[in-house]
Amino acid sequence: MVLLRARVIIEEAMGRQITNQAMLQQLDILSDTMYRGYYLLDTFRYQSHKEEAKDQFVSHPSLLSKVNSVKGFFFPSGKGTQILEEMLDVFDNLRSMILDANELVLFLPSYTRMYRQPYSMHLLLGNCMFGCQMEAQYVINFLLHSPPPGDEGLEVLPIVGPFRVGKSTLVAHVCKDERVCDYFSKIGFLSDRDFRDEKITTLREGCAVKQRNSVSNKGGRVLIVIELAGDFNEGDWKRLYSASKSCLASGSKIIITSHSDEIKKLATTQALTLKFLPYEAYWYYTRTLAFGSVDPETYPRLAHLVMEIARTNERTFIGANVTACVLRDNFDIHFWCKVAALLRGIVQKNFSRFGEHPNDLLHQSRPTPLGILATPSEDLMIYSHRECSSQEEVPKMKIRDVMFGSIKPHGKFEALAWNSPIPPYHSSVFTCEIQELKATATKRKRSMIDGVRYC
Repeated sequence: MVLLRARVIIEEAMGRQITNQAMLQQLDILSDTMYRGYYLLDTFRYQSHKEEAKDQFVSHPSLLSKVNSVKGFFFPSGKGTQILEEMLDVFDNLRSMILDANELVLFLPSYTRMYRQPYSMHLLLGNCMFGCQMEAQYVINFLLHSPPPGDEGLEVLPIVGPFRVGKSTLVAHVCKDERVCDYFSKIGFLSDRDFRDEKITTLREGCAVKQRNSVSNKGGRVLIVIELAGDFNEGDWKRLYSASKSCLASGSKIIITSHSDEIKKLATTQALTLKFLPYEAYWYYTRTLAFGSVDPETYPRLAHLVMEIARTNERTFIGANVTACVLRDNFDIHFWCKVAALLRGIVQKNFSRFGEHPNDLLHQSRPTPLGILATPSEDLMIYSHRECSSQEEVPKMKIRDVMFGSIKPHGKFEALAWNSPIPPYHSSVFTCEIQELKATATKRKRSMIDGVRYC
């Protein structure tokens, strides 16, 4: 019941345009605790499916009596007891947080609702910046902040984070906000190549204008977004920044994104650092997308497999969305188990050959062997990947149809890995080839429970 109460508060807040940073911070802490609670409950609930065959179950009525939601479960001593005790601690913390959130709940209706009709949660999560509500509002608050009278300096917000953590997505999401669009007369983007081009004398000169406001009373304010893919060069920055101060109107702002912490020293306000989601939040996201409108409790073994699958994806949004789409189309325990086994095998294969996770190899644009569900004797080799804008044409063939379906192209080909439904609406395209394995891998023994192979 305590998890349900927390979920009601969080889902209501996700659909509202909350501007108070303290409220967002409180919601962020509440969300993380709720995800942890759901994760521990599901771990505890599905532990029995892994232990049934061992026939080593022991009941713990003294602990189970403490929480009604877990009555009747049995688990082996040791790990099960530890999980239950940790779960009870999380539930106690969650109860205290909900009591402390009374004022937050009272203020929620005063904030504008972003969606005019109710969303199924998997549709909402698939069309929003999951887990970044606080970060998005922080950027918006920076952009809408008016400088003191007489201050002619350009305000700069650096956004730092690892590759594919969502820096460009966050900025594009913020730039689509009506409040930001109304505040600036132009929103321009400066690419990594243009930033280093010595022919570009000012930041404004090299920008590709993505948003132009026809209303003329914005004071000529301009927002410039600089996206650095490579290393930061301080000389290029000083040259462009000093030349740009005189040609940009008061109130103009700069956002600069990079994987390098060096850009933090450019900040005129506190820099924003993006991190990957905590594992429990990423698992919750994957589970919600995979089950769609279906209650996970009606398929306990499938829900357990989602835990295994989420671990192999290493908290990437592309991996979560592609895998969830495949699983949602086929609610069959045998199929889900095969998918889990394939993904685990891909990770083990890459660690064995290269000592790295396949996602890391893809990020470095190194050849990466994946796999094909229907033909274990073949590898799907990924040679390179590229991102396409929403205006570019992309392949109709999807990578999931090759990996998990029956499509088998010949020679090198391009396949669509992911088409993002949220700004900047980028598509990821892989260059691939199907290769025959030289030797058949030795089959590993796997535990069998009720005739179902668990991965």
